[in-house]
Amino acid sequence: MGNLTQKVTLNNLRKVYAYVCVCGVKATLRKIKSKFDLSNDYASWYEKHKTTEAELEEQRRHSFIYTPLLSVITPTFNTPERYLRAMIESVLAQTYANWELCIADGSTDGGITFKILQEYATKDERIKIKKIGTNGGISQNSNVALDMAQGDYIALFDHDDLLTPNALYAMVQTINDSDADFLYSDEDKTDDKVNHYFDPVFKSDFSWDFFRTNNYICHFTVLKRSLLEQAGKYFDATTDGAQDYDLFLRCAEKARMIKHLPQILYHWRIHPGSAASGNSAKPYTHEAGKRALESALARQGIKGKVVEVRDDVANVYKVKYALKAKPLVSIIIPTCNHLEDLRKCVASVIEKTSYKKYELLIVENNSTEDDVFSYYKKILQKNVRILYYPDVFNYAVINNWAIEKASGEYVVFLNNDVEIISADWLEELLMYAQREDVGAVGAKLLYPNGTVQHGGVIIGVGAFAEHAHVGLSANEQGPLNRNILVQNVSAVTAALMMTRKESFIKVGGFDERLTVAYNDVDLCLKLRAEGFQIVLNPDVQAYHYESKSRGVEDSKTKRQRAEQELALLRSKWGEHPVDPYYNVNLSRNIVFHYGQ
Repeated sequence: MGNLTQKVTLNNLRKVYAYVCVCGVKATLRKIKSKFDLSNDYASWYEKHKTTEAELEEQRRHSFIYTPLLSVITPTFNTPERYLRAMIESVLAQTYANWELCIADGSTDGGITFKILQEYATKDERIKIKKIGTNGGISQNSNVALDMAQGDYIALFDHDDLLTPNALYAMVQTINDSDADFLYSDEDKTDDKVNHYFDPVFKSDFSWDFFRTNNYICHFTVLKRSLLEQAGKYFDATTDGAQDYDLFLRCAEKARMIKHLPQILYHWRIHPGSAASGNSAKPYTHEAGKRALESALARQGIKGKVVEVRDDVANVYKVKYALKAKPLVSIIIPTCNHLEDLRKCVASVIEKTSYKKYELLIVENNSTEDDVFSYYKKILQKNVRILYYPDVFNYAVINNWAIEKASGEYVVFLNNDVEIISADWLEELLMYAQREDVGAVGAKLLYPNGTVQHGGVIIGVGAFAEHAHVGLSANEQGPLNRNILVQNVSAVTAALMMTRKESFIKVGGFDERLTVAYNDVDLCLKLRAEGFQIVLNPDVQAYHYESKSRGVEDSKTKRQRAEQELALLRSKWGEHPVDPYYNVNLSRNIVFHYGQ
């Protein structure tokens, strides 16, 4: 839903005008419409996008080349009859027929639940049931169901939830197309009587850093039997309440291919006492999840500790990686005039930075104000250097030139209109950048009023790429808590970005044809193409006075340059690139502009 209270300012009007010039009237109108669209009705969306009866019938007739047996495992415990029957009926309604439903019943209701199970098992031989003598808890009961399973793949299913009729078909189709051994889908919630569907969870493709903050995979998950066996197969009772998270972490470590299906295949039923009704329903799950994550770090030989994100948000975590060393970090700040901005930026670095092994390289680019040069004389010290770049402004060229002069193993690109907030910002960036699999690390940037200006970059939306979470308050959780959690993204802004100098050089640095905008997006995409991850760490925060030095694209020359750079970016990465960390079911018309 758009923010109707956003002010109409001269600067905003200039941005709209610039967007029209670069993207055209129709694209701008779509952008404005999406911003003020109040018809955000998921129930209507679901009705429109769910599999039709004709499609379901076609699925029933379809023959796959590979038809694996899928074992759906479900532990039951005093399940209310209408929940139990609805759960079983949703499996019976599957369009893919080669399945078995393995139910281990640990109920203590005098046989009421088991009698219903016997009724269904008598009707369909694919339903296998077992009465557990004593209730062993969710992990032990699930393990009994696992032992019953004969399938090539194992699907996890809670006793009071529902599958969509195409759920197993979609999984088998993906298995045939990709040979994935770990699959998960999107999901939503439904009310007690299944009258409404709401609160969809449109997930990203697999993201190790995001997964190390929470079990966003959750439902609906299918695991290959051989993968389960490699990962230890069974649920761990010491992680009851987060037993799925523990199992998924173990499987993710061994998986050959993890595949996300961006389809709603699972309805999580909300009722009193269910985990879906809120974290407070099962508060013990938080500590169980923390233990599961700590065990995962130990298995992988990762030195670090699991810490709380916030006291008021349960079941989310952060890994504080131990620094392997204390390398020199070079901080590069290109600047031209705008002394007050530069003064504020430099003071925030010098006065607040707790990590002391850094050098500050201020790249002077044709300033004309005498006060600027007087200021340079005042700040010169052992770890502060002034580099003079005399040619015309080209952000990519200036930084490529400056990095050659940098002595640090790691480099931070920092705009002169950024003011550091977090004292431990370099440690927080470095503990991710030091990992061999990471190419760049970015921060959460805020407008002066404390709302988000940058929370990572989404590609394939808007003209080409847009900032995420723009307009949220700094402490707002955001969708799936992503405004407050470490995560992988497709790109981060070079207004505040750390990278390893060696990796930067390996991919050719900034593309010098991208003189002003998108050079950072292009760099991140090049790093990702080489197999590196891009990480957003929202605990690194800074104020960004948003392109005060550069201004907006409000002249003919600037607009032509913007059009050329956008065309170049599209020629390199495609007209409509797909962002693996942004679900295809979400809007392509992100309403906020991109810029450094």
